Amino acid sequence: MDNNISDAIGVIAQSADTVFILLGAILVLAMHAGFAFLEVGTVRHKNQVNALVKIITDFAFSAVAYFVIGYQVAYGTHFFVSAEALGANHGYELVKFFFLLTFAAAIPAIVSGGIAERGSFRPFLFASALIVAFVYPFFEGIIWNGNFGFQAWLEHTFGAQFHDFAGSVVVHAMGGWLALVAILLLGSRRGRKPGIAFAPSNIPFLALGSWVLIVGWFGFNVMSAQTLDGISGLVAVNSLMAMVGGTIIALIVGKNDPGFIHNGPLAGLVAVCAGSDLMHPVGAFIVGGVAGGLFVVIYTKLQRSAKVDDVLGVWPLHGLCGVWGGIAAGIFGQQAMGGLGGVSIMAQLIGTLAGIIIAVIGGVLVYGIVNKMSSLRLSQEDEFHGADLAIHKIGSTNSDK
Repeated sequence: MDNNISDAIGVIAQSADTVFILLGAILVLAMHAGFAFLEVGTVRHKNQVNALVKIITDFAFSAVAYFVIGYQVAYGTHFFVSAEALGANHGYELVKFFFLLTFAAAIPAIVSGGIAERGSFRPFLFASALIVAFVYPFFEGIIWNGNFGFQAWLEHTFGAQFHDFAGSVVVHAMGGWLALVAILLLGSRRGRKPGIAFAPSNIPFLALGSWVLIVGWFGFNVMSAQTLDGISGLVAVNSLMAMVGGTIIALIVGKNDPGFIHNGPLAGLVAVCAGSDLMHPVGAFIVGGVAGGLFVVIYTKLQRSAKVDDVLGVWPLHGLCGVWGGIAAGIFGQQAMGGLGGVSIMAQLIGTLAGIIIAVIGGVLVYGIVNKMSSLRLSQEDEFHGADLAIHKIGSTNSDK
């Protein structure tokens, strides 16, 4: 009788874990709609269709690349076994793959915003597949699966592993620094002059994208526990406070600019990912506020740059705020700062630097090789007419009566 009860409890627990991580996967999948509408609202009208198409097709190519190659690179597990084997434990491993896929596919979605309006379509799809198959899972496996002994070395040397609970560095900094490589390779949009920005085409769409990302982010962070017994209200409230801090500081520093106000909460959420399970909510608020201010200041400076034409500001938002998040986990995660402890600032610095190095080297290799095979940049004529008509043969709206 006791064994039957124990077995039944085990089945229920496994089922609950499967549902838990499935809900997380669905929430993070929904974030890709947020990526899409954030880009749609920011780019010029003639590139809105392309923004929508890129996000969904990038996700599709990423899913295939991660299923066939990437997941095995990161975790040493493949899915080329019987359906019976895959369905074991209520298919938990399959749903875990789905959840982690939504993280992996965020990398091309981040890059998409940086290279918008002049990036070619199919070459970047191919490049995205290569990154999700090899570059991202290489670093993911090192940090989240202990591959190559890097984490063990950090723990032995500094007393703690590199801590990145939900991907400030593994996902966001990786995506932001990969985007920077692509941005520098492409160069600026034609007609863009330093200090004179192209205005966003649709603030309501931009705001919608921000809100969808904000809501989905609670799945991104909270469900990173991956099992129901690991769920923590601390992660949820820290995410909330970082989002609020990013919003308030972006409002103040950005002088009421709606673009900054709607990216400020995203900057805060990027930064809190790494230490959201360790920090005190007050610490999370400070981390988010610093990130919101950092985004506004650096993006404003980039607008005056002749070389770095980052359309959505993905390098400061994800690349720099992700780096800040990795370091901040080592500061505000300390018990002396109200956190739970168990982190090392040196391990955080080295782990963050490793992420930047792998992203930059991987980006140079992948984008460089693909660019030699087929140009990553639209022709001058196609860029002038806009990606919507040049690539998809249709505009985003039709005023015919």
